[in-house]
Amino acid sequence: MSLFLLLTFCISPVSLPRLPPPSPGSYSLPRLLLPPRLLLLPPPAPTPPSPGPRLPPPPPPPSPSPLLPPPGSLLPPSPLSVSLCLISPPHLPSLLHSIPSPSCLLPPSHFLYIRFPVSLPRLPPPPPAPTSLPRHDCHSSSSSPTGSHVEWCKQLIAATISCQISSVPADTASGDCKVGHPHTHTDGTKQVQTDEVPLVPGETIKAVAKDVMYICPFTGLVTGTLTSTNYKLYFISLERDTPFILDVNLGAISRLETISVQSHGENTRGMEIVCKDMRSPRFAYKEDASQPEIVEVLAKHAFPLSNDLPLFAFLYKEEFPVDGWKVYDPMAEYKRQGLPNESWTISKMNSSYEVCDTYPALVVIPTSIKDDHLKGVVAFRARHRIPVLSWIHPESQATIVRSSQPLVGPSDRRCKEDERYLQTIMDANAQSHKLTIFDARQSSVADNNKAKDGGYESESFYPNVELNFLEIPNIHVMRESLRKLKEVVYPSIDEAHWHSAVDQTHWLEYIRLLLAGAVRIADKLESGKTSVMVHCSDGWDRTSQLTSLAMLMLDSHYRTLRGFQVLLEKEWISFGHKFAARVGHGDENHANSERSPLFIQFIDCVWQMNRQFPAAFEFNELFLITILDHLYSCLFGTFLYDSEQERVAKEVQTKTVSLWSYINSQPEDFTNPFYVDYEHQVLYPLASVRHLELWTGYYVRWNPRMRPQMPVHQNLKELLFLRAELQRKVDELEREASSSRGSLSSSSEHTSSPSHSGGTPLHTIV
Repeated sequence: MSLFLLLTFCISPVSLPRLPPPSPGSYSLPRLLLPPRLLLLPPPAPTPPSPGPRLPPPPPPPSPSPLLPPPGSLLPPSPLSVSLCLISPPHLPSLLHSIPSPSCLLPPSHFLYIRFPVSLPRLPPPPPAPTSLPRHDCHSSSSSPTGSHVEWCKQLIAATISCQISSVPADTASGDCKVGHPHTHTDGTKQVQTDEVPLVPGETIKAVAKDVMYICPFTGLVTGTLTSTNYKLYFISLERDTPFILDVNLGAISRLETISVQSHGENTRGMEIVCKDMRSPRFAYKEDASQPEIVEVLAKHAFPLSNDLPLFAFLYKEEFPVDGWKVYDPMAEYKRQGLPNESWTISKMNSSYEVCDTYPALVVIPTSIKDDHLKGVVAFRARHRIPVLSWIHPESQATIVRSSQPLVGPSDRRCKEDERYLQTIMDANAQSHKLTIFDARQSSVADNNKAKDGGYESESFYPNVELNFLEIPNIHVMRESLRKLKEVVYPSIDEAHWHSAVDQTHWLEYIRLLLAGAVRIADKLESGKTSVMVHCSDGWDRTSQLTSLAMLMLDSHYRTLRGFQVLLEKEWISFGHKFAARVGHGDENHANSERSPLFIQFIDCVWQMNRQFPAAFEFNELFLITILDHLYSCLFGTFLYDSEQERVAKEVQTKTVSLWSYINSQPEDFTNPFYVDYEHQVLYPLASVRHLELWTGYYVRWNPRMRPQMPVHQNLKELLFLRAELQRKVDELEREASSSRGSLSSSSEHTSSPSHSGGTPLHTIV
């Protein structure tokens, strides 16, 4: 079968040479650097070839064909563009007559026809999905989030016909293959790049495929080597002066999708890797029966728990000079807050996790509460998550208490033990005899929860209690919001509708709700000197967001590099945020309704505060991005599993490495050079959408056009070095001044007379 390649240039009319009609021969097809826009038309019934080299005269204008695009739809509305069409010869005249000749298009005589033989599958018009292009979704999904199925087909076919995928079979390396770190070695005066894969301790190569094409949405098609290890996917191309490298931690993969095209009896496979970190890279490669299917190898290690394999954190054996597991000591943290005291005690009632399996072993409860009284409270709170202290104000003794919802049910049940428990919390604060409850949920949702035996505290049963609903949507709304945001930022950005598109995701609106709620909590403690209790439904999602943000505003210790680590260990990890369920570590069930980006939202809120108070935080943006990257990576054990009880059972602290070991071993990379210790200063960020920005440094970092043009991180490290040098000089001057004062004082004692008791003031000497 022969097809014609039609190139149309969308430019103003100029004087161009008239091209002769195509000859029976063929022109060479140039290498395609960008994914072309393709229109595939199936060939009609066989007809005898034309005796002459010229095209047959055009027939009368045909009726619109469903196979032909609308008039003018081949060309994108850009000042200069190129469209490529693959057209069977008999369709060419009718197609040319279907294209109008406005001033922006060249007349038909200036079209360039390139005839070349190629074997392509027949594509019926979409929808429905073509049977000759089966879509293999490794983890059931009806469509790709980064583009339609038809567009994906076009990209794969473009990669196939561009001759960028050779017929060299993919290589496979055994699991025992060891490869050193990437390096550049010098042969005389010539530098030779190598494609070796950098491996971390415990990482092994599982499969290698050569002549794989990465369909880059920004730089075009790139051919290189794709390596799958038990920790990452690593693609490298040495065909350019600067090596092109793309790597994806397997833990960041949400699902895999494949599509196949048959050409010359061989299958070309397209693979899309939908990631949790806002990107979805696509690859095309030749299948080979003699080697394991790379998608199967990749899926096996990307979803280890679904394949009876351990998470990679249990294989990673890097050694660091700092032990990150010692960052958080609950007894030391409560002691820093001045606990225990006469009103609050550190209880070991949950040391075996029998009272509440999602709470930590140590909790702080009112001193006067007896065990029999506590049993009633435990039974009345969802998941047995009773009200416990998170933070106490050093002056007013007002507290932040967290819990889950009360189980009042549709009949508005009462619990005398729970009512007395909250009264005891009020009495522990001598500055105020009121308690403010902040329910993170929407009031309508809280009402609906009554039908499920949940609910909220009734002000009629709890005297001196004020109930406030913060109207924050649930985890499903947040998941959908992030999905919409990904569609906006990847793979391309619509500049003309950027702000409206971001606004329609409602992501910044939900960030605003969280910050506004945390500000209300912080202000109630700081200005109102009133204790507060925070809960949502179960007390491990929005509750963690609000308590940790409020504590970050109130306590400058949590704004330091180590203090923030303590905050995460305490309010998120030990108090049972369901990291495994919300992130889906090692689980192939990407459609699980339990997944939600709540921790990402919290880190986004911290970034918003950091932007508004650039000198108030000891850590920088890279610190926050590193935390989110390793939230998914499964390289460290810090964010694994759903509760402290599970982590103890899995021996996480002895069998895995802490993320804080890595960070605290090189703190200079994560330190803010502009940091000033605003001790005892409360931060009140402006919780208005007008003062919030989309965190492009995280969400849009994969787009090279959105990256900073200056090396920000390197500049910050240089500033940090300069600050250290200046501090060293200040210390030297202070030592010299102290020495001068000492020698001057000694000299004065020997030379001064009784009539000259006073001398020259020391500050003038200095």
